[in-house]
Amino acid sequence: MASLDARAVAGLLREYAQRTALRGGNPYRAKAYARAADSLAALAVPLDVLIAEDRLTEIPGVGNAIADVITELHKTGSHPSLEKLRKEIPAGVLEMLAVPGLRPEKVLRLYKDLGIGSLAELEAAAKDDRIKKAKGLVAALQTKILQNLAIAKSGEGRLHLHRAAALLAHAQDSIRKARPELKRVTIAGDFRRGCELVGDLAIVAEAPEAAKAPNPSPADGLQIRLSDRKHFGATLLFATGSAAHIEQLQAFAAEKGMRLKADGLQKGRTLVAGEEAEIYRALGLPFIGEGRGEIELALKGKLPKLVTDQDLRGILHCHTDASDGTETLETMAKATRQRGFEYFGVADHSKSAHYAGGLSVEEIAQQHREADRLNKRFSKAFRILKGIESDILADGSLDYADDVLERFDFVVASIHGRFKLDRKAQTQRLLRAISNPHTTIIGHMTGRQLQRRPGYEIDVEKVLRACAKHDVVVEINAHPWRLDLDWRWHQAALEFGCIMSINPDAHSIPELDHMHWGVVMARKGGVPADRILNAMTLPEITRYLRQKRRSLARAA
Repeated sequence: MASLDARAVAGLLREYAQRTALRGGNPYRAKAYARAADSLAALAVPLDVLIAEDRLTEIPGVGNAIADVITELHKTGSHPSLEKLRKEIPAGVLEMLAVPGLRPEKVLRLYKDLGIGSLAELEAAAKDDRIKKAKGLVAALQTKILQNLAIAKSGEGRLHLHRAAALLAHAQDSIRKARPELKRVTIAGDFRRGCELVGDLAIVAEAPEAAKAPNPSPADGLQIRLSDRKHFGATLLFATGSAAHIEQLQAFAAEKGMRLKADGLQKGRTLVAGEEAEIYRALGLPFIGEGRGEIELALKGKLPKLVTDQDLRGILHCHTDASDGTETLETMAKATRQRGFEYFGVADHSKSAHYAGGLSVEEIAQQHREADRLNKRFSKAFRILKGIESDILADGSLDYADDVLERFDFVVASIHGRFKLDRKAQTQRLLRAISNPHTTIIGHMTGRQLQRRPGYEIDVEKVLRACAKHDVVVEINAHPWRLDLDWRWHQAALEFGCIMSINPDAHSIPELDHMHWGVVMARKGGVPADRILNAMTLPEITRYLRQKRRSLARAA
C-alpha cells in the first residue's frame, strides 16, 4: 500500500492515544501520543522527507519511541500495538472521550455495563435516564454529560491558544528551513485574529512565482497560502479576517466604487492596493479586523488605542508553593522582576480551598513576613504586593473575617465551587461579594474552562454594573484554558465604567507568560491601556490600593 501522509498518520496516532487512555496505566503516555498527533497535523514539511532524513524528533512532542511508531504507521498504515488495542474496544467508544469530565475509566464503565458504544448512544442514554444505572456512576454524571455534549461537538479539532502558538511557531521555522526562497512567512487564520480557540492553522508566505510554486503543505491540518509580493497583503487579509469583517470591507469598498478580492483592492482593472495597510488606507480606515462594528467606530474616529504587552507594568493574581503553585514566593517574584515588571501580586488560595492548600491565618502571617523581608532586599523599583484569592462562599461572603482581609494589599474574590446554583442565586452570590468593601478584583467571573466546562449561569450585565458601582476591578484571566471574562463582554464592561486587570493566574514561572494571551483577548475586546489596573506604574497602583484601603477604613 502507498505510504500515509502526515494527516493520516496523525489520525492514527490520535486513535492510539485514545485507546491507550482506555487501557489505563500511565496517563502521560496517552497525552504524549495526543500531543504528537497535534504536531503532525500542523506539519509544514512532508512526513516522508522527515523520515528519510531521520528528523522526526525535531517535531514538538516526538521522542525516539513515538518516532518509531510514526515510521511504522507511515509505511504500513498500522502498528502491531494499535491492532491489538483495536480488538479490545469498538471505534465508536472513542468518541465519548471528547466529552469534558468523562474520564476514560467512566467511558469504559458505560461501555461494559450499559453497552453504550458511541456519542449518539451516550446522548440517548443520558436523555432516557439510564446512565445512573451503571455501577459506580451517579445521576450527577448524567446531568454533566448532557451539559458537556455541546462542548464536545463545538470544540472538536480546535486548539487552545498556547498550543496553537507552539505548533505555528514550529511550522514557520520548518518552512523557512525547507523553503528558503519563501519570504514573509506569516501566521494567519484564527490565531492571528486572536480567537480563544484555534480551528484553522494557517500561514501565508511570499513566493517568487506564486502561480508556479507548489503548496508545501502535505496535509489539510496546516494551510499554507502562497502569494507574490504584489498581492501578499490581500492574501494575508483574506486568510485572517473573519467572514463578517471581510464582507463588511467588501460592502464598504463597493460603496466607494471599488472591489475587494483575494488578490487586492481594485478599481476597474487597476490594482489600487495589495498590502493590508494600503487596503485599509485606501478605504479611509485604520487597520482593524473582527466584524463587530469596528468599521463604524473607525469612520467616526472612535477606535481606542488598544493595550499592548509593553503597557503592562506588573503582574497580579499568582500562586506560590504556599498553596498549589510550584515555586516559592521569592522565585516567582524574581522571575517577574526579570521579565521587566515593577510588581508581583501574590494571591494564593484561601482557607476554604482545601484541595489547593489554602492558607490558614497563621500561614498568611508567615507569607507576609517573607514578603516584607524580600521587599527590603528589592530596590524601590520593584515590590511584592500582598494579596489573596479569597473563595466566594455559597452565600456570597468571603472566607476570612474582616480583620484578616484588611491585612492584604488587594483581594481577588473568586468562585471555586457550587457551580450548579441557578442564575439568580449565582448572580446574587457574586453581587454580595462585589459589595464587600474588601474585594479588589473579581477573578474569572464566569468560571468557564474552554473545552472543559461552560461558565456558571449569571447575569453578566448586572454583575458588571455592580463592579463599576463598587469600584471592583474585572479580571481578564489570561490562562489559555480560561480567558475569562470573555472578550465579547469587554465593551459592555468599559461602557459601564469598569476597570479591568489582565492576570495570568500563574502557578509556575512559565505561566507568568500567559499575560500575553490576556493582552490578545483585551485587544480583541477593544480595551485601552488606561482602563487596565496593572498598566499602572508601581507608585500609581500603590496609591490606588492605599486609597481603596483608606475608603474602607472611613466606611468602618
